[in-house]
Amino acid sequence: MNQTEKQPIWTKGFISIFLSNFFIFLAFYGLLTSLPIYVVNDLGRSSVDGGLIVTIFLLSAIFVRPFSGKLLQDFGKKRMLMISMILFTVCSFMYLWIDNYALLLILRFVHGIWFSIATTATGAIAADMVPVKRRGEGLGYFVMSTNFAVVCGPFLALTLLQFTSFTTLFFILAFLITVGVLFTAFSKVNEVTRTVPVEKKRLQVQDLLDGKALPIALVGSLVAFAYSSVLSFISMYANELELLDAASYFFVVFAVVMIASRPFSGRLFDTKGPNIVIYPAIAFFIVGLLLLSISHNTFMFLLAGAFIGLGYGTIVPCFQTLAVQSTEHHRSAHATATFFTLFDSGIAAGSFVLGIVAAQLGYQTLYLLAGLFLISVVFMYKYVQNRKKISTSAMELKESSL
Repeated sequence: MNQTEKQPIWTKGFISIFLSNFFIFLAFYGLLTSLPIYVVNDLGRSSVDGGLIVTIFLLSAIFVRPFSGKLLQDFGKKRMLMISMILFTVCSFMYLWIDNYALLLILRFVHGIWFSIATTATGAIAADMVPVKRRGEGLGYFVMSTNFAVVCGPFLALTLLQFTSFTTLFFILAFLITVGVLFTAFSKVNEVTRTVPVEKKRLQVQDLLDGKALPIALVGSLVAFAYSSVLSFISMYANELELLDAASYFFVVFAVVMIASRPFSGRLFDTKGPNIVIYPAIAFFIVGLLLLSISHNTFMFLLAGAFIGLGYGTIVPCFQTLAVQSTEHHRSAHATATFFTLFDSGIAAGSFVLGIVAAQLGYQTLYLLAGLFLISVVFMYKYVQNRKKISTSAMELKESSL
């Protein structure tokens, strides 16, 4: 075993940023689950208004995400993470006092801004912390912090609402974010900076997005588009099938399978290359969606969750790693911002477009079409990887001739 392979992933700094990211997404998913219910039941608004509470948060995050990379580069990742985490926490506490729908929309928009910057920062810092030769494995572990939150956030919110009020729930979520701030404060971050100073100039596209990360980020947006069918409509589909009790366990199975496979998939990515992991993962995701389209009992419903967890849960960290690896080390924040800008856009677009499909054709047809749509991801990914090989070969040929 060489020295590079001995470099650890689970350092104190990595654990701190892992936990910071977990608490951010714990609050995000807790509010994502509970706020539409709050809007309908406590504020007396329509289900459309409840959906808008989710949409406006995503829209602000998408709008700000391209600027996040430049902010992190100009002011430092640790500093911007602390600022955004503190303001994210302040916004979390403000839910305790706002009971007006218009003000709630404004709060959600502002909250989305700090969420966007904070999550870009945690992703970029994690990419800098893990050993370069173990980046696929390391970022795979880091994404588990989000996956844990996918299960814990909704479970915590829906369980607490059975015994207590929304006010208490909002306080607990805000308190947990405060714990995340403490982990951030005590984490040590080695900033990756340019070795050559650059003259100040007008804001350009490359200051916001990374062109080298853009191709794989576009493919990632297609995966996000398909996944929005699960994120947005799985509970309603379960209710239609009279399997609502199973819906609460869907993401538990999703997470358990994904966590169990993560050490192997990350190691395979680093040692054998991305293709040996990504192609089977896309196939598993397709199978999961097709199983959902024909589910009629709890076993098939949860089996679909297992395949989706194995597929989708593997694809996302792999694509994020490819995005970061595609560019220079000092632009990891830009690559992370580029990836999540397009990924969030895919989720938002999918929730809207697939919602129309579900209304017109039903949920079973929705999941069938989403599974078939993923076949296009195979060809898009293959095209992007082939273009990357051609570009790399041309560059190596040019350098050898000099």
